[in-house]
Amino acid sequence: MYRIENQELAVEISPLGAELQSIYDKRMEKEVLWQGDKKYWGRRAPILFPNVGRHNGDFYLWKGKRFDTKQHGFARDMEFICVTEMDHKLEFSLTDTEKTREYFPFAFELRIGYTLTGSTLKITWEVKNQDQEIMYFTIGGHPAFRVPVLENTVQTDYKLLFEKPEGLEYKLICPGEGTADPSRAYTLSLEKLGEYYGCDIGAHMFDQDALIFDEGQVQWAALGYPDGKPYVSLECRGFTNFGIWSVPGAPFVCLEPWMGRCDDYGFSGEISQKPGILKLDPSDTFQKSYEIRVFSR
Repeated sequence: MYRIENQELAVEISPLGAELQSIYDKRMEKEVLWQGDKKYWGRRAPILFPNVGRHNGDFYLWKGKRFDTKQHGFARDMEFICVTEMDHKLEFSLTDTEKTREYFPFAFELRIGYTLTGSTLKITWEVKNQDQEIMYFTIGGHPAFRVPVLENTVQTDYKLLFEKPEGLEYKLICPGEGTADPSRAYTLSLEKLGEYYGCDIGAHMFDQDALIFDEGQVQWAALGYPDGKPYVSLECRGFTNFGIWSVPGAPFVCLEPWMGRCDDYGFSGEISQKPGILKLDPSDTFQKSYEIRVFSR
């Protein structure tokens, strides 16, 4: 386990999946990150690569060849190498193997970085195309945060917070398919909550899996205490997609910044034709970052 810390936060990362394991708030003496429980969901903050969500039928086509896949890709289950270790910064690297090329037929390096400044943790992604072909992929974050976090409160006391007053449109997952239903959009109605706009976390909000926000609608989101003040926020400027998810009855909520997402229901084209797919030319590098901030109470 690797650790970075300052006077406000202590952060731990496992080389397995380069996955966040802990964000401990020293000021409140409380753990912020969900600690995993197989009763609900055993992971904490996996990296989603080379696919966010599921491909239709759990496979995709590239140059007419079929590649079988699984939800959220393989990076979360692979051992990364720590290539940078400093007091407030860690960086991990994963490269392709013979086994990954059976799933994802490209030579690549994936680097995941963590930098701690005050009460903010910056997470960076860097994907290098080391192949001679155009690389097609999606990538996402999946951090889960403890909700509730205060004693004598329940999850439905807490809020989802956003920057803008307009209602947000979201899509849902097709039951039993793991792909998005593009035929219908729903509105998440918001009200003024202090300096932000938000809504209650409803008891049945996640009955049909994640809420999927496309077209860059969500660039900043937060979980709010019962009084509407932010508890933890996630800022992801320039991201195209965003997910909010939990398991009904589980004491956590995921705020998920994505570049690309699961297939639409029924999509059967080549991977190069998938809406929102990232395309990386040979020898080029893709970079993106987002920030998690923990607010003092």
